[in-house]
Amino acid sequence: MRVLVTGASGFLGGHVVERLSARGDQVRALVRLTSNRKHLERLDNVELFEGAIEQIDRMREAVDGMDAIVHAAGIIKARGTDEFFAINVGGTSNLVQAARLSSAVRPLKRFVHVSSLEACGPSADGEPVPVDQESPVTAYGRSKLAAEKVVLAVKDEVPVTILRPGAIYGPRDGEIFEAFRSIQRGVLPLVAGGEAKGMWIYATDCAEACVRAIEADVPSGRIYFVDDGCGPLSAKTMLADAECALGRRATIRANLPVPVLMTIARGLEIFGRIANRPIMLTREKAGMLLQNWVCSSEQTRRELIWEPKVPWNDGVQRAVKWYRDNGWL
Repeated sequence: MRVLVTGASGFLGGHVVERLSARGDQVRALVRLTSNRKHLERLDNVELFEGAIEQIDRMREAVDGMDAIVHAAGIIKARGTDEFFAINVGGTSNLVQAARLSSAVRPLKRFVHVSSLEACGPSADGEPVPVDQESPVTAYGRSKLAAEKVVLAVKDEVPVTILRPGAIYGPRDGEIFEAFRSIQRGVLPLVAGGEAKGMWIYATDCAEACVRAIEADVPSGRIYFVDDGCGPLSAKTMLADAECALGRRATIRANLPVPVLMTIARGLEIFGRIANRPIMLTREKAGMLLQNWVCSSEQTRRELIWEPKVPWNDGVQRAVKWYRDNGWL
């Protein structure tokens, strides 16, 4: 099978390419001119295709001759709301239109769109959110929900499946890694007691869900949550498990009060505007740390015939080992 993977040089996209390559598929990996391609260049059956989802003409060329698409490209931090929408929504629209035109000539087996749990928003009562909830609380989440709607608009012309992963972690992750590095430096970054809960999924398991979404014979337009099946994990438990995996107990156990957290986030926003740099910890993102992010992948496991293999307790150990083996820690 010939599969286009967008965001191929990124975290999840790279794992999707690895999984497809290992099983013998022909992969067209969409990469930017400035992308780090080292881990892709070592793989078999991979064609590197330079371009960006913002380039409509390149997207038309990229989808030509493909049997399936896994759309994992996008940004998780930006200079502002407009940038989130320009790339996450505008770029998705370009790819969707290219897929629609291509599918009219050569039908696609499946268009898999990787969204996020942030698209539907947090759980108000700590229970799994319903798939039809639309209450994003961040600019990123709003852009991902808008991108989903772009994909669903063509579900009668192109077979589409949407995946909403929880927090993805593992080899080559540079975002959640910062929590591990903080503990390694002796500081445990706890916020408001660390009671807020979230869902986790190891990168290779999430990549396998993307592959299963290509293969599964499910109705076009289905939306699936992706998590490790272990249930919600509180922030304080997650960080305590990270300490165990690192073999180190943080010396400074900083329990940040909410006003202090928001002040830090506001300062980072101001710095980002002055330096013209995207910032991860905005006040909206800080607010996320106080809420529960809970979903259920029961339907996903049943309908995609997919089963996560790496539970959190094992995954956190694997992540730390990879960071150390590759000189990150």
